[in-house]
Amino acid sequence: MSGLLYLIPIALFLGLMGLAGFMWALRSGQFDDLDGAAERILYDDEDEAEDDDNVSEPEKPTGKP
Repeated sequence: MSGLLYLIPIALFLGLMGLAGFMWALRSGQFDDLDGAAERILYDDEDEAEDDDNVSEPEKPTGKP
């Protein structure tokens, strides 16, 4: 029974910390655009394709020191 004297305050503290973390996430905008990230993967990035075309091939080693 004396264990409850320790466990109840610890549980309340952890619950309040979780609530504070959730409130911080809400205020910092973590949940503003839920569909944007899911849809963003469906679109091709034209910028990446152009960058890949302009990359030169690495030099091949000649075997000479």
